[in-house]
Amino acid sequence: MYLVEDLYHCHKERLNLELIAGKKGIKRPIQVPEVQRPGLSLSGYIKSHAGKRILVFGKVEIEYLRTLDHETTLERLQNILTTPVPAIIVSRRFRPPKELVYLCEKQNIPLFRTNMSTMNLLSKIMITLTEEFAPSTTCHGTLVEVFGVGILIQGDSSVGKSESALGLIERGHRLISDDIVKIRKREGSYLEGFGADLTRHHMEIRGIGIINVAHLYGAVCVRDHKSIDLVVRLEKWDEDHFYDRIGLDEKTTEFLGVEVPFHLLPVKPGRDVVLLLETIALNHRLKQMGYNSAKEFNMKLLEKIASKQRKRAFKDKEEVKVSENHSKSKNKK
Repeated sequence: MYLVEDLYHCHKERLNLELIAGKKGIKRPIQVPEVQRPGLSLSGYIKSHAGKRILVFGKVEIEYLRTLDHETTLERLQNILTTPVPAIIVSRRFRPPKELVYLCEKQNIPLFRTNMSTMNLLSKIMITLTEEFAPSTTCHGTLVEVFGVGILIQGDSSVGKSESALGLIERGHRLISDDIVKIRKREGSYLEGFGADLTRHHMEIRGIGIINVAHLYGAVCVRDHKSIDLVVRLEKWDEDHFYDRIGLDEKTTEFLGVEVPFHLLPVKPGRDVVLLLETIALNHRLKQMGYNSAKEFNMKLLEKIASKQRKRAFKDKEEVKVSENHSKSKNKK
């Protein structure tokens, strides 16, 4: 459950929030990722007032309340604060009316103040809450960026995920997260991966221990987050398993209801896994540009077979004609 306390502590500096009143209600839950200005509700029309949203008081609301007498102001504010309002934010660093401060303290509703403009505040809070409320999950693997393509490397323990990622980093590619990858669904259409704050930019290499990639290879070799464009699963080579050698069958895997292209990459001594991962990334970029090497090869193969069949049919037809002409000649004699 996402609380007002989480919003305040995580985004206090970004939103320039200052807690004025209602500190006891800081653990109130935020049930919906939406905010609104009370507007018409302050005039007494509360039929369509949504009480589960964070309320933002801007210049118009503050100036309107200043035109009302004490009793009317209390009445209008009580009408909109009877519902479970998570928090109230006053923009442009306006001084909130004393009636609002009194009711927030009485009902334990956190009251904040910020120096941001009203519209800027609304847009930033909406973006922040949308990100916080986005569906998320975690998985075991290593997320790297290769030629601009986000590749999630998965596989059994000790198969070589971290070593492969380290080889990619040495070639100038970027690490996003090692071992534990957090995945968040963005805009309902794509996945974004990132690491935990504690292990960010760190890797565990067996026989070496924990290393800081940013310190060893420079800040250019790390990123905080990246979209997940491919999933590559490493597995030890199995002689009894049939591995795709053409690439016509495009497999996918699913995270949070989003389909992601999937590749199964067998590993054995002598195979350059780092080079193969780079090739997978480049081939994916070509597919995104509309060029599919496997389909092009298959099309050329089918055309070649069709051409040979046409030639064979033409040759058979000519042989039949020659045979018929020879038979007619014999009959005439």
